[in-house]
Amino acid sequence: MSNIIFDRVARHFRRNGVDLAAVDGVSFEVRKSEFVAIVGPSGCGKTTCLRMAAGLDFPTAGSVTVGGKPVTGPGPDRSVVFQQFALFPWKTVVENIDFGLRAARLPLTERRERVGRYVDLMGLKGHESAFPHQLSGGMQQRVAIARSYVLDPDVLLMDEPFGSLDAQTRVVMQEELIKLARVSPRTVLFITHAVEEAVYLADRVVVMTRRPGRIGEIIDVAKVRMDEHWDRHERVEDVMDEASFVHLRTHIWRLLREQQSRNEQ
Repeated sequence: MSNIIFDRVARHFRRNGVDLAAVDGVSFEVRKSEFVAIVGPSGCGKTTCLRMAAGLDFPTAGSVTVGGKPVTGPGPDRSVVFQQFALFPWKTVVENIDFGLRAARLPLTERRERVGRYVDLMGLKGHESAFPHQLSGGMQQRVAIARSYVLDPDVLLMDEPFGSLDAQTRVVMQEELIKLARVSPRTVLFITHAVEEAVYLADRVVVMTRRPGRIGEIIDVAKVRMDEHWDRHERVEDVMDEASFVHLRTHIWRLLREQQSRNEQ
């Protein structure tokens, strides 16, 4: 299992001849097997950070390392799940999940075993031959997550993976992700706009400031969870009623509201 380290990372863009800073001086670590969520105002650089960890973008200054090695591009140690499911519409559920394994030229027996395992874990049994257009949004995202997990990456990078789902399906997918993380743990960097989702899923929540994005505060949810004896493996609605959960959610909302107020001044 690998960790992710952002060390004094800055990312600038040129737009219409003007230098724009997306993030500036960002330093934090996602430890091995840890689930870290990033929240922040729109445009604060959350997705930019994830893209740099994925090797789809690169820092202007500072460094991003995964497993102690500088990120120089995409690699098999990292897998990305986007908000848009990005499934191949002409391939079935099994074919979509199997795509990366075929590309890696794994033996057929191993591919079948891996695909079958994640079909079961993601609740896709009975839908193996279905095409994406025959599935609900939640089912399509299950396929996308299974396709990422089946590659056995050290690091899972998730960019608002439940953002396009309806509220009820989103809750179900949050619970399913927690179950999957317990059975098959990974180092996870998770981007979301939803504060409740961040507090429910994450071990720590990184709150970013408005652009240029900096680290406003890092909140240790796992410590609060342990101290207050609430279990995120319970149903979402039961966890969200916990006083400590409400306190964390309110605290993060206040941090984000302060950033919004500064942006409007």
